[in-house]
Amino acid sequence: MSDFTRFIDGYLQAHPEVQASQRQGWRIFWERPASMRELELAHADSVPEPPYHYD
Repeated sequence: MSDFTRFIDGYLQAHPEVQASQRQGWRIFWERPASMRELELAHADSVPEPPYHYD
C-alpha cells in the first residue's frame, strides 16, 4: 500500500464529513430528476452530426 493511500485512508477516517460532502455534491450535479420537457427541448435544439466530421 502506498504512502498516499495510507494518508487518504487515514484522512477520510478522521474526517467523515468529506465523504458526506462528496455524496451531496454528486446528488446535486448527477442525480437530478429528469424533466421530459427539458429532454424534448434539448432534442429539438440538437443539430445532427455527420458520420464523418472531416468531409
